[in-house]
Order: sequence, then structure tokens, then C-alpha cells
Amino acid sequence: MKFIVSSGNLLKNVNLINGVINTNNTIPILDNFLFEISDNNLKITGSDLETTVTTTMEVESADSAKVAVPSRMLSDMLKTFPEQPLTFIQKEDGLMEIVSEQGNYQLALESADEYPSAPEVDDASTVSIQAGILAEAISNTLFATGNDELRPVMTGVFFQAGTDNFKFVATDAHRLVKYTRTDLGAEEPADYIMPKKPLNLLKNILSGSNDDVKIEYNKINTRFTFQNIVLICRLIDGKYPSYDAVIPKENPNVLTINRNMFLTSLRRVSIFSNKATNQVRLKLAGSLLTINAEDLDFSSKAEEKLPCDYNGGDMQIGFNSKFLIEVLNNLNSDDITLEMSEPSRAGIIKPVDGLVEGEEILMLVMPVMLNA
Repeated sequence: MKFIVSSGNLLKNVNLINGVINTNNTIPILDNFLFEISDNNLKITGSDLETTVTTTMEVESADSAKVAVPSRMLSDMLKTFPEQPLTFIQKEDGLMEIVSEQGNYQLALESADEYPSAPEVDDASTVSIQAGILAEAISNTLFATGNDELRPVMTGVFFQAGTDNFKFVATDAHRLVKYTRTDLGAEEPADYIMPKKPLNLLKNILSGSNDDVKIEYNKINTRFTFQNIVLICRLIDGKYPSYDAVIPKENPNVLTINRNMFLTSLRRVSIFSNKATNQVRLKLAGSLLTINAEDLDFSSKAEEKLPCDYNGGDMQIGFNSKFLIEVLNNLNSDDITLEMSEPSRAGIIKPVDGLVEGEEILMLVMPVMLNA
């Protein structure tokens, strides 16, 4: 095997799939990238068995071959080069020589035959989504996924495709996000749970593009095809919680407030909250919102009053400031509404502005019991 490639282009493609490589693989071959050369194209594959990502790029080569190349050493080396052509030459003794303008380097190769094959996605349903829309859906939901391995279905994002809408849902039981696109739809209704790791990879891959992403899925795997990149991952097996059941339908108490003003106030006040509960108290009366927090163990407390637009009866409700701040931080609107029914039921946060046509965002935060 011999090929010549742009160092910058190779680094760009390696960076796209580097995130799939685990730092502590139990199978040594997975510490490598699979390089496959044919027809002046280099196909690079990275895998952790659950997720496989491939990218294809043009190179100069008359060969047809495949080898496994150490991923970390290759990535670290490529980061140090200015833009230039690099020549890769496979030696007979299981080594790869790399020739640059600065010098020569040598890597030990592994047998490509040991590299696991990517799973097939048979009998798949298909839907196409614009890359920017999918990236936005992932960004709006991923932060709300759980980390509890005993409840694996809640560690991923629920993709729910209808014939006239597409919903993306995430929850960790403390907060919930439902991101809906009414401008999307599938030929047949379907739903599946996407793991967190491939979604993080997709978010970075899709950033800033308006090209379409082809999604093929069956009950076990899903495949995302975008430009020169293919990502295949195993879906999370299980039934997603009935999320609509936890969203209160009647919420007569509605607070409308500037998101950034509310957010910065919460950040300040929460510094004085109890470190175990992160509890902040919201007191609503007329056109005034009072936010306070205290930590009795350290005799610290804080209170701020903010102007707001409030329709509803006087009430006090407690929230974990950490979750409330994170929800507000993941919205881009100038103003938000906080809809509530009573202090023991969830608060629903929605953006007032900043949405495009066909986009709906609902974020829910569970309350905490207020101290007397």
C-alpha cells in the first residue's frame, strides 16, 4: 500500500471520527483506525463495537489494500504538521513509513482482518432530515439525558417520527425536553432511542451544514449518511417512559420574563443555596418575582427581586437551581414563559421568541419541596 494525502485534509477527517475511539478498549484492535484504499479513495473507519463511523476522502494511489493504523499516534502526529503532502508506504515487515517535508516516521500496523465489520441495517425504514435541523434537535435535548445505567432508556434521546411531525425527547426524571418539528415527517410512524455517544459525534459532524442527512433504522441499529460520512450505531433496547403523562395540561399561573435577566439572577442567588439541594425559592405576586436561597448550615442567604409579567394567583415554588439554570442556558430566546399549576407539580418553560416556523420547544423542570 502506498498513497499520498494532504496532511490538513487527513487531520480533518481523522478528527471527525476520533471521538468514537474509547480510551480503555478491551479489544486492542479497536485502538486503531481501519484504512482501506481503492480507486484513489481512502476510507477511514473507527469503532467501539456499539458505534462505527467511516469517512471517505480522495488520495493519490494506484493500490487496493487495507491496514489497521494506531489512532492516537496518528492523530497526535497529524496535529503537529503544517499543510503539506504526506506519503504513506506500507512495508513488508508490518510497518507503515510516513514521509513528510520534515522527515520520516514509522508506525507499527495491525492486521486489518481482525477489525470488526460494521453491522448491516436490514429491512430499514428511511427518513431525510436537514443537517442543521438534526443538529439543533440534538443540542436542545442531549443535555437533559440521564446517566443512570440501571435505567438505560433514559440515557438516550427518544426519536419519535410521525407522519406529520418529528419529536425528540430527553429526560433524567428531574427535567424533560420535548423538541418538536411539525415541518418533518416519515412515511410510517416509528420510534427508537438513540445513545448519547453517537449523538455527540453527530452534533459535531453536522455543525454548520444545510445538507440532508439520510437516516435508516430498524429495531436494532440505525445508520446516518451525511456527505462523505456514515455513522452506524446500536439503538438502546427498551420502552421509553410515557413522557406526556408527566407534562401538566392545565397551568393557569404563567410567568413571562426576560430569559437572560432571570438566568443571571438565578446564577447569583444559587451561590448561597444549600450545596446538597441547590434549592431556590420563587415567590410570585403581581408583577414581581422574588428569588431567594439560603444555607442554614453556613448562615448564608440571598434574595433578588425582578420585574415580570405574571398572570395567576400568588404562589411560591421551589426548584433545584442547577436544573433550572441548565434549561434556561439551553434556550436562545430573549423571553421565556414559566407555566405552573401548583407548587408540587412540574413547571413548564417555553421560549416566547427565537423559533423558526415548524419548531416547538417545551422544557419541564420538576419542583423540590420547600422548607417551611
